[in-house]
Amino acid sequence: MEQQRILCVGLVCLDIINVVDKYPEEDSDSRCLSQRWQRGGNASNSCTVLSLLGAPCAFMGSLSAGPVAENLPDVTAEDFSKVDLRQYKWIHWEGRNADEQLKMIQGVMMHNSTLPPDQQITVSVEIEKTRESLYQLFPLGDVVFVSKDVARHFGFDSAAAALRGLYRRVKQGAVLICAWAEEGADALGPDGTLVHSDAFPPETLVDTLGAGDTFNAAVIYKLSTGGHLKSALTFGCRVAGRKCGFHGYDGLRDQFRDE
Repeated sequence: MEQQRILCVGLVCLDIINVVDKYPEEDSDSRCLSQRWQRGGNASNSCTVLSLLGAPCAFMGSLSAGPVAENLPDVTAEDFSKVDLRQYKWIHWEGRNADEQLKMIQGVMMHNSTLPPDQQITVSVEIEKTRESLYQLFPLGDVVFVSKDVARHFGFDSAAAALRGLYRRVKQGAVLICAWAEEGADALGPDGTLVHSDAFPPETLVDTLGAGDTFNAAVIYKLSTGGHLKSALTFGCRVAGRKCGFHGYDGLRDQFRDE
């Protein structure tokens, strides 16, 4: 049988990046030094990074036949029902249309209920936006990524405080992870031990677009290959830090394979 893959479900979009010599002041005009168009979207970015790290992976989302498109629909539960789940060992959801994603994950749970634990699909979810509907995803993931913005929305001023305060929302046995930019990232697992990794900033900060997606992908990669939570968190911060030192993602190619 073909090696089981990691599936990322969510958005692919077009990012238009303008490079300027300094951050523009409000209501001012700035000359653009360069511009590039780049495929983006959280799930798409994470899938790209997984591929560059050497993981067999796949993406599920709405794609355009042309260079640009308007109003592409989110993946529905009906769309997802056509997926052959036997192909995948891990499925990651970028929190978007949560009502539909709830049904998708319930389908995976039903699939898992027929299998021994070592053959079940691991479910991870990313809760990035401060939208009430997304919070129903907290108890659905085996691994849950919660953003700094969501943590602050709930009144927490650090990753550690957010994990302690939000862990009651996840299911028993889950891992909750929160990255906090230059302060690194923290994780809390079922044993109640808080795990921390410092950030690994590049010598020169060049491009932070997609750094969070890169972090998520690197953590998933390490956990999916049997790595411990501490090593996965550190690996995520290392890869995300390296990504911030160049434009795009190709600079990650082959740099972290076999680690």
